[in-house]
Amino acid sequence: MPKLFIMKKITNIAILVSALLFYNCSTGNSSKDANKKVETNTTVASTSVTAVVHLTTEEFKKNVFDYTKNTEWKYEGDKPCIIDFYATWCGPCKMMAPILEELAKEYSGKIIVYKIDTDQERDLAQAMGIQALPTLVFVPSKGKPHATQGAMPKDEVVKAINEILLTK
Repeated sequence: MPKLFIMKKITNIAILVSALLFYNCSTGNSSKDANKKVETNTTVASTSVTAVVHLTTEEFKKNVFDYTKNTEWKYEGDKPCIIDFYATWCGPCKMMAPILEELAKEYSGKIIVYKIDTDQERDLAQAMGIQALPTLVFVPSKGKPHATQGAMPKDEVVKAINEILLTK
């Protein structure tokens, strides 16, 4: 019975994330630079992260949400975040990379921008219900995450940051 309960909760989270998704990723050409890992000048927990932070599954469970232990959503971070689920071969993902890098710098100290390579972290992507790329998940400090799918212009991402992440 407890396993069924946990699976139902994980399924509910996956359905929530999936329900918010509506575009499909298509392949495209772009430069190799869009997928290079960006180095940070401090640790993830620091208030002065100035670039996107690439996460593994274990880091995700520590810094965002441990879906293996929790059945209810509980954000582990101290700042709101954006999680970019992407793949290196995804054209729209490559278009989003420089936008997210700019926003990570512009909102340094206010939010954290995480990136998760779905090809490297397949189990995590599956557990989170990621079905198309790119998927951006906006995670406020308190409350439920909000997901969007597909490339977005910078002004729409800024609007989501201000309305979802930085509201009091």
